[in-house]
Amino acid sequence: MPASNETILQFGTGRFLRAFADLFIHQAAEHGSAIGKVVIVQSTGGERAGGLNQQGGQYHVVIRGIEAGKVVDRVETCASISRALVAGSQWDEVLGLARSPALRVVLSNTTEKGYDLDPADGPNDAPPRSFPAKLLAVLRARHAAGLPGLTIIPCELREKQADLLRGLVVDLARAWHLGDEFVSWLASSCFWLNTLVDRIVTGTPREHPLLASDPMLTVCEPYALWAIQEDHRAGRFLEHPSITWTPDVMPYFLRKVRLLNGAHTALLIKAWPRGFRTVREAVEDPELGTWLEEMLFEEVVPVLEGRVQDPGGFAKEVLDRFRNPFIEHKLADIATYHETKVAVRLVPSKEDYEAKFGRSPELLTEVLGMASPEV
Repeated sequence: MPASNETILQFGTGRFLRAFADLFIHQAAEHGSAIGKVVIVQSTGGERAGGLNQQGGQYHVVIRGIEAGKVVDRVETCASISRALVAGSQWDEVLGLARSPALRVVLSNTTEKGYDLDPADGPNDAPPRSFPAKLLAVLRARHAAGLPGLTIIPCELREKQADLLRGLVVDLARAWHLGDEFVSWLASSCFWLNTLVDRIVTGTPREHPLLASDPMLTVCEPYALWAIQEDHRAGRFLEHPSITWTPDVMPYFLRKVRLLNGAHTALLIKAWPRGFRTVREAVEDPELGTWLEEMLFEEVVPVLEGRVQDPGGFAKEVLDRFRNPFIEHKLADIATYHETKVAVRLVPSKEDYEAKFGRSPELLTEVLGMASPEV
């Protein structure tokens, strides 16, 4: 039976949520919040789940960079995870947690393709293949147990991802003929909150004194922002200095995707063919650094002015974060699902510039015309 303090179900064992939401949950608990514990589900493979369980759900996060003008290099312990489950072999335990009265929240962080449905999925699969189908199965089990709906907080970097995910889950429930009453419960008794997540997490360092005892150790920058759409019916499941509860996350999303993520993808395209392999070494190159700065301040910032808070200041902060001397952010890590990222991060800025100024932006047009790097 699930433990009574397991209040959060998380799809995704990756390093990002472990250095972001899971760390925030741990820190809140350390300050007296009765937030409860996280159960993580690994959908593909089982190595990370096994590693977390071997360490009792505890690992270290190395936070390195510049914070308030001062050098930061500290290690924090994270112990918010109760256990990790492998979907392929422990699906019954996942559904058992779904039926727990203590469960309140579902978190997720899947890949850019994570919302793609699998036509082979069916209502009786255990587990289904796609993430939306897995989530539907969890919610179906909870509804069948006569329990209240859950708060679903997806952390994928997609525009209005909670609205999109709710639509996929509801449509799939209809396609599987799961009943009008259940479909209504999904839409009205569960709370689907859009989010914006922002923290550079680079994974396992080449060397660190703790690596021998903690292979799950990960590294991130000090900066962190988690903007969550507030729904007063659901309440706030977590309070933390890095969390902003807001009626509308879109301005935060737009600013981050166009400036930070757009800069990452543009830099990959431009820098990889020249032999650069990390964000920092590329942005510190005089030619590439100047090129990136001009693209941001002359072509991206102008189309965001009046739409988001201080885009110029945020762009400056982005460049400072890219120069973090402690983080080796590999360009190869940015290359995953490259074509999807280009379509989300760069193409809209070019189109907005053309609509606003009646001409094409020179640098964005150039980088979009370059061949995708063979990473």
